[in-house]
Amino acid sequence: QVQLVESGGGLVQPGGSLRLSCAASGSIFRVYDMGWYRQAPGKQREFVATITSGGRTNYSGGVKGRFTISRDNAKNTVYLQMNSLKFEDTAVYYCNGEVLSYSDGQRKDYWGQGTQVTVSS
Repeated sequence: QVQLVESGGGLVQPGGSLRLSCAASGSIFRVYDMGWYRQAPGKQREFVATITSGGRTNYSGGVKGRFTISRDNAKNTVYLQMNSLKFEDTAVYYCNGEVLSYSDGQRKDYWGQGTQVTVSS
């Protein structure tokens, strides 16, 4: 089965930086779009950034200019470089990938387990 494993979350001060990673593994034929979403306490999950297999990116208005999404197709890994972090960036960050696996004939969305990012003085 396909699995997405995230890493890189933690505690950081306002203005600081973190780099999140998410690696897809398993019976993978190809990984298409990948992205990051986040969920703050008491709020619904929201879009952060996405990147296509060809490298085209899209960002939410609140993170554009501060966050950078990238990927390494050879490693089936997506990254999120977060700079100039703010209190409102505090959330659980989830990795998403659209994957075609050998065991399934259709593309499906898979999610990571989530990693906590806390921005605090």
